[in-house]
Amino acid sequence: MASPQTTRGPKLEPHQIIMRPLVTEKGTHQFTNRNAYPFEVNPWATKDMIKAAVQELFSVRVLKVRTQNRLGKNKRYRMRIGKLPNWKKAIVTLHPEDRIEFF
Repeated sequence: MASPQTTRGPKLEPHQIIMRPLVTEKGTHQFTNRNAYPFEVNPWATKDMIKAAVQELFSVRVLKVRTQNRLGKNKRYRMRIGKLPNWKKAIVTLHPEDRIEFF
């Protein structure tokens, strides 16, 4: 029987867990009003791994992590239909005194 601490995939470093910040209009609204920052993360990453990576990379205190598995869109190129890859999104809520500066 597998222990509850087992993870899928290889061991990931913090820079491999957090792929990029999602700078969108909705994301900007979230980090200005709710102190929540959206990131694209590795699909194998768990909430605990994401929390530890954000704390180590940005030196902030994380209160909560919410994740979403997003389906890739279907795209057409000439007569063929292809599919973009699925990806994982994490919304990280920080302590009210902490901020991450992207710009």
